[in-house]
Amino acid sequence: MAILLHVLLFAYWLGGDLGVFYSSRYILREELAPQARATALKIMHGVDLAPRICLVLFLPSGVTLMAWGPLGDEFFVNGFLLALLWVASLVWLAIAVYDYFRDTATRFGQVIQRLDLVVRYGLGASLLGIGAYTMVVSEPFGVDTNPKWLGAKLAAYALCILAGVLIRWKLRSFGPAFGRLMATGSTPEVERDLRASLRGCEPYVFAIWGFVLLAAVLGVIKPGSTAF
Repeated sequence: MAILLHVLLFAYWLGGDLGVFYSSRYILREELAPQARATALKIMHGVDLAPRICLVLFLPSGVTLMAWGPLGDEFFVNGFLLALLWVASLVWLAIAVYDYFRDTATRFGQVIQRLDLVVRYGLGASLLGIGAYTMVVSEPFGVDTNPKWLGAKLAAYALCILAGVLIRWKLRSFGPAFGRLMATGSTPEVERDLRASLRGCEPYVFAIWGFVLLAAVLGVIKPGSTAF
């Protein structure tokens, strides 16, 4: 069951991201009427919920697989720690979903947004450090089955989180530019700002796709591992 959940999260994460990317292309089509581009934005925003959910649940589902496998005993992932991780992840999921639907005009919505960013920065940096340690040390945390693949998978996941934060920073100018499009119609300045915002996200979007695929390959092949 844990394997099925992990695979489904991978599929919906990558598939949802592709849908978001494809929808964004219609937002940049100057020949379309503003209302048509607004419809494309609604589609993009709706599809984007799936990758956000998958990113959060990818970690606890992956740790569940590890806990139920040979590495579970070596990394001392017991039932209590696993349950605690799921509780923390579900709290983060609630924060992320609320942030997705939040009213930015409210103080509480702004607090939730900052809290979500704090979680992403902290978790991304922590997992990147743990992943690097696991890849560099010969027997990380006393584990002698060469879990360097697991360290690389953690690092790939952490980089996905941080790339997502960078996408948010790149999109800061998108809202105001799209608001001008709906209010005054298409102008060279509006089109320039829309392109700069969405095109500026592309390197980080492509990076996320690559890191998600890398994590999937590492999880399946487990290169170098001696755990059976």
